Amino acid sequence: MKKLLLIVLSLFLLGPGQLTAQEWKLDSVHSGILFEIKHIYAFTRGQFADFSGDVYFDPDRLEKSRFDFTVKVDSIDTRNGKRDNHLRSADFFNAGKYPVMRFMSSRVSHAGGNKYLLEGKMTVKDVTKDVKLEFIYHGQKENPFKKDQMVAGFESRMKIDRLDYHVGNGKFYKMGVVGKDVDILITLEVVRSK
Repeated sequence: MKKLLLIVLSLFLLGPGQLTAQEWKLDSVHSGILFEIKHIYAFTRGQFADFSGDVYFDPDRLEKSRFDFTVKVDSIDTRNGKRDNHLRSADFFNAGKYPVMRFMSSRVSHAGGNKYLLEGKMTVKDVTKDVKLEFIYHGQKENPFKKDQMVAGFESRMKIDRLDYHVGNGKFYKMGVVGKDVDILITLEVVRSK
């Protein structure tokens, strides 16, 4: 009973703001999940236009910071409808069966300067893997258009083997048509009230 009373008292004294890092809302218009993959000799670029996320980040409270994201697979956009439909098909993402990709963070740590390390689990189709992402924290400042709002920026680059996540069975890779390594750029602007 004493332990419970101490926990309740500490929660009351700390207040809700002390229990988590600062909560940020995605500015989806100024954020993006972009990718590039080789097609024979050229590179094809695209993005996932529909994604959401929970961002809690405070460089002074990394133990309470987290980044969790959900990406809707059918929002893939390479500026070619026929190719996008093929990517949504069972040959690649199988969006009908696996409509979302997810990243759930487990730890955020400082890697020096403005670099941080984000650890978590990434799920694509029927595969979940532990991943480590380095990201750059660009800082935060007052929004020039809204004086009552703060803006922060983050950027991460990573490379994954799509075949490790069952995005394709390797047929088009063996034919020399589509590469297996995908370069990904995640760029985020997030906002919060002052």
